[in-house]
Amino acid sequence: MKKVSVVCIGAGPAGLTAGYLLTRDVQGAIVTVLEQDETYVGGISRTVLYKGFGFDIGGHRFFSKSTEIERLWDELLGEDFLLRPRKSRIFYRGKLFDYPLRAFDALGKLGIGEALCCVLSYLRACLQPAKEPRNFEDWVTRRFGRRLFEIFFKTYTEKVWGMKCTEISADWAAQRIKGLSLFRAIWHALLPQAMAMGERQDTIKTLVTQFRYPRRGPGMLWTAATDRIRQRGGEVLLGQRVVALKNSGLEVGWEVTTRDGQGQERKFQCDHVISSMPLHALGLILQPALPEFVTQATNSLRYRDFLVVALIVRERHRFDDNWIYIHDPGVKVGRIQNFKSWSPDMVPDPALNCYGMEYFCFEEDGLWTTSDEELVDLASRELIQLGLASPDDLVDGTVVRQSKAYPIYDEGYESRVNLIRKHLESVHPSLHLVGRNGMHKYNNQDHAMMTAMLTVKNIMAGKRLFDVWQVNQDAEYHEEKKSNRERCDGSTRGEMIETRHVPTKIPGG
Repeated sequence: MKKVSVVCIGAGPAGLTAGYLLTRDVQGAIVTVLEQDETYVGGISRTVLYKGFGFDIGGHRFFSKSTEIERLWDELLGEDFLLRPRKSRIFYRGKLFDYPLRAFDALGKLGIGEALCCVLSYLRACLQPAKEPRNFEDWVTRRFGRRLFEIFFKTYTEKVWGMKCTEISADWAAQRIKGLSLFRAIWHALLPQAMAMGERQDTIKTLVTQFRYPRRGPGMLWTAATDRIRQRGGEVLLGQRVVALKNSGLEVGWEVTTRDGQGQERKFQCDHVISSMPLHALGLILQPALPEFVTQATNSLRYRDFLVVALIVRERHRFDDNWIYIHDPGVKVGRIQNFKSWSPDMVPDPALNCYGMEYFCFEEDGLWTTSDEELVDLASRELIQLGLASPDDLVDGTVVRQSKAYPIYDEGYESRVNLIRKHLESVHPSLHLVGRNGMHKYNNQDHAMMTAMLTVKNIMAGKRLFDVWQVNQDAEYHEEKKSNRERCDGSTRGEMIETRHVPTKIPGG
C-alpha cells in the first residue's frame, strides 16, 4: 500500500497540528512542514525571545470548548501549563474600566450623567424594530445602544482595522462578540462565577475568569509539536518560503517549490497539500493558473498587519492585567500586554517587567516602515502619556512585525472567499485550506487547530467527511451523516455542524 505524503505550508497552529497528527496517526505517512520564518515556529502564536524575555505576538489564552483540543494540548505539554487568572480592562478618559463590564465599576467611573445616557441609549435600541444590520456599527449599536458603542467599541475597533465601523462587515461582530449582551455581562458581574458560567460548554470566552497558559508562552507548545514531528520521522524546515505550487494530476501529485534566504530552491513531491498561507498569496503561486475571475477574488482580499513594541520596564506594579484595551484616540497604541501577568516565567528578572505595546497598521503605511528605534521611542512616550510608566521606568525595547495578522471582513469578502473555495475544491481536491489566513477566517488558535484536525481525518478517510469551513467561533461540532448527502459514488458526506455559538472577546482581541 502506498504511503501517503503530505506537505503542510506554514508552521503555525494549523500546519503543526496537521503535521503532528499525521505522524502520530497515519502509519508510514511522509510529512513535511514548510515555514518561511528562519527562527521560530508557531506563526502568530509564536513566542519571541529577547535577552531572556519572552513575549507573544498578541496574547493567546488557552481555553477551548473542544475536549479533543484540550487533550491535544495536554498531550504535548502536560505539566508545563499554568492556570492563570484572567484580567483585562478598557482605558477610557484616563480611567481603567473592568472588562467584562461590571455595573457598579462602570457607573462609578462614567458618572451618573453618562451612565444614564448609556442606559437610555440602550433602551432606545431595544425598542427599535429589528432590522438586518448592514455593518459593524449597526450590529453593535442595536445590541448595546449608540452611546456604549461610541465609548467601548468605536475607537478601538477603528484602530484595529484602520477603517470606519460602517465599512466593516456585520459578520465581524456576529463572529467575535455574538452571544454577549449588556444584560448578560451585568448578570455575570452580579452573580457568583459558578452560577454565572454554568456548564463549560455554555461559557462565553469573553467572560472566562481563568485560562491555561504555557509556562514560557504559546511558542513552547509549538516547539514541542515540532520536536514530536521530527522524532517520528517528519520534517519541519525553517527559512523555506513557498514560491510555486503545481498540481500535476492524480498520478503525479503536487510539486511544491521553496526558496530560502540565500535564493536556493528546493522541490518537494506529495499527494496532498495542507495550506495555511494567505489565500491572496496562494492565488499568485498556484499552477495551473487560476481563472481570471478567481484571481480577481484572491487579489481583492485584504489583511491588517500588526507590530508589537516590547518595552522592558522596572517593575512598579502599575497594573496587573493580562492586557488593556486602549480606547484613547490621543495615542496610536491599541492594546498593551503585561507579559508577567501571563506567566512570571516570561520575565527573567523579578525586578523588571515586559509590556507589549501593540499597533495595528498596513504594510504600506508609515507606522510599518518606521525604524525600530523610532517605534521604541513612540511606544515609550505613549506609555508615559497614558500614565502607565514614568521616564525612569524604561530600560530597553525591541520591535516585532507580523504581516497579515488579521483577515479583513470588508463588504463582499464572504462571497469572494466562497467563490475561491468552491473553485479550489472542484479543481484541486487534494489541496486543503486550514487556519486563519488559509481560510481568510478570523479563527482563534483552537479553531485553527480544529480545521487541521478535521483535514487530517478527511485525508485518512480518503474523502471529505468533514466540512472544515463550519468550524467557527467557540462552536461545538459533530459529524452528521444524512442519506440525502450521499454522493453518486455511494459514499456519505459527513459535515461538522455547529451546535453552540458564543463569542470570545471584544473586537480585535
